[in-house]
Amino acid sequence: MKRALITGITGQDGSYLADLLLGKGYEVHGIIRRASTFNTSRIDHLYADPHINGVRMFLHYGDLSDSVNLVKLLYELKPDEIYHLAAQSHVRVSFDIPEYTSDITGVGTIRILEAIREAEIRSRFYQASSSEMFGKAQSVPQTEKTPFWPRSPYGVAKVFSFWATVNYRESYGLRASNGILFNHESPRRGETFVTRKISRAVAAIKHDLQNELFLGNLDAKRDWGYAPEYVEGMWRILQHDQGDDFVLATGETHTVREFAETAFAHVDLDWKKYVKHDPRYERPAEVDLLIGDASKAKKILDWEPKVRFHELVGIMVDADMELLAHRAPREHLGKLP
Repeated sequence: MKRALITGITGQDGSYLADLLLGKGYEVHGIIRRASTFNTSRIDHLYADPHINGVRMFLHYGDLSDSVNLVKLLYELKPDEIYHLAAQSHVRVSFDIPEYTSDITGVGTIRILEAIREAEIRSRFYQASSSEMFGKAQSVPQTEKTPFWPRSPYGVAKVFSFWATVNYRESYGLRASNGILFNHESPRRGETFVTRKISRAVAAIKHDLQNELFLGNLDAKRDWGYAPEYVEGMWRILQHDQGDDFVLATGETHTVREFAETAFAHVDLDWKKYVKHDPRYERPAEVDLLIGDASKAKKILDWEPKVRFHELVGIMVDADMELLAHRAPREHLGKLP
């Protein structure tokens, strides 16, 4: 039985990856931060039926700022595969807390790589790199060879983590890989990210529980894919015989405006009646256009996305409509009773 360790297991990607790995017979371990409230809602279903998964998922308290704990945990677990997904991952927020973002999203990766070296284990390592590293894109579409020009503290931290991973691969022979993932969404996406903010608002407006939706830059173009397909790409990257770097993307780009228009149209509403612009949601430095070329992943890993833009938007809106139909509206909207 293979053993995998996932940082960020309670996030969108971490939860889907845990689903995938358990389905493949892995023993899965996840690192979570200690908090006064439960933050495991995305993975609670994995404990629902022990006859399906047995006792093959374990959670450990830890933090990317605590290198001693990371060394101890890796020495104890000796995982075959490590998926490093944890980060301060909200781009707009990274402008407000740049030091924290740099420490956790950037230096946190060095701490894990150094823990692998200190524990003297031969784990395969996956670093969750990001299309935000391309920022002010120097070529269209973006490939593994496109120069980075990050436009946010988050993007800068991710560039640091990318090169740290390459450096440890070349310096110490670690089987370490970067997955440069373009935007990937799902019903498990955090509610402060623009796609989920839109799909959630559409459901609330359709049920007469909300009147308007405030968004920032409607002209920003992104390459949006479906998260469960992208975590399979992560797994395929670590099954490759050697450490390498791969872009995972759909090769299509759409504006935030198109996402909003498609989402509202899915429930027969005119987005123009409800969407309002709010400059507070704009970034000090914008990333105008991201579109990825995943040819290398297709050729070497036999990976390519199947869920396209309009289907993705429909999946997210339908999920939030369903969620709202089966929950008290106040609970869904995060309001006090």
